[in-house]
Amino acid sequence: MRPRDRRLRTVLTTLVAWSALAGAAFVGAAPATGAQSTRTVAPGIRYSQFDIPAAYGTAHAHLVTVDLRDPHVRVDLLYPGAVAARATVSRLAGPHGAVAGINGDFFDITETQHPGVEATGSSDGPAIAGGHELKAAVPNGQRFGPALPPGADTQDVLGVGTDRRARLDRLSLSGSVRTPYGRLTLLGLNQYALPVGSIGAYTSDWGTASRMRAVCGTDTDRAAPCSTDTYEVTVRKGRVVATAARPGGGPVAAGTTVLVGREAGARHLRTLYRGEAIQVRQRLVAASSGIPYRFAIGGFPLLRGGVPSAGLDDRTSAVRTAVGIEDGGRRLLLLALDGAAAYRHGLTLAELAATLRRLGATDGFNLDGGGSTTLVTRLEGESAVTVRNHPSGGVERAVANGIGVFSAS
Repeated sequence: MRPRDRRLRTVLTTLVAWSALAGAAFVGAAPATGAQSTRTVAPGIRYSQFDIPAAYGTAHAHLVTVDLRDPHVRVDLLYPGAVAARATVSRLAGPHGAVAGINGDFFDITETQHPGVEATGSSDGPAIAGGHELKAAVPNGQRFGPALPPGADTQDVLGVGTDRRARLDRLSLSGSVRTPYGRLTLLGLNQYALPVGSIGAYTSDWGTASRMRAVCGTDTDRAAPCSTDTYEVTVRKGRVVATAARPGGGPVAAGTTVLVGREAGARHLRTLYRGEAIQVRQRLVAASSGIPYRFAIGGFPLLRGGVPSAGLDDRTSAVRTAVGIEDGGRRLLLLALDGAAAYRHGLTLAELAATLRRLGATDGFNLDGGGSTTLVTRLEGESAVTVRNHPSGGVERAVANGIGVFSAS
């Protein structure tokens, strides 16, 4: 047994022992002695489950450990082929060949505050899949999900670089629109909400959903009315080919960029006419890493350097999804709580951070929870992925994205 496996067994056994002391029976495939339940998914990938005693009762955890030192193992973004779309984790993982996966970022799930505007299903934060930059972050005040801890931002990501190491970082958009009249700043890329007064770019990665949601709400109030001062410009092969007074919908062709402006951004776009030369450039810039990312997903930090983030909620308990980073970014811990009735109280964010730290993580990252929390695996000898936890809504929820674990062995 590897030293790392012995350490994980010790930690899981300790967690189970705490459960026994709390009077909670260990649920799952573990023997009655209380040893952890651990099975092999593929070389370098293991699935475990165990109980966690918590302030509001016992929670049940499902854990996938991923050894990124194994050259046959990789992680990447699971998404439905478009930023503005949703699918269940099992449907995202299975057809793409993932042997394990969990749900990902918080997302635009409902637009009841904007009658007539459809929810896009798009995620809050930045996203990178296979080294391709899909989208940037919405303004903090536009995000879905629980209140951010102090210092957290929608630009926060968990990523894996080309060096095959996982890390926490922050990805901001650097972009511009060069026109015959000067250069305009680009403040959006395939995101469901644009900053007030800005211009955003939408590419074929966006999908078919209406872009109208992009001009609704403000930087501090997601429910604020939609702007009436808007404009849209379609650019193909470096030339303006169409304009419109309001954001449209439908697919964006490959090689085409649709620019959406609101308020001051709309007024700038109105100066552009068909046939004029336009150059649009955008990239995501990392705050702390000079290593390009192969994969990145949004959420918010729980742990940094073994220290819990300041101001984590220690009162609201819920079903949660999180990721831990250990061994200098060479290992990932994908954690999903069970939503069965007996465990639905879950953990607070403070308890979640403490759990990741006890499992050996030095850094931790919170993802969407509640009815979205889902963990799937395809164990050795199985032909399809199976949902291992009980989603709290009774069935899998369609989500914007997730983290997929892949094995080439």
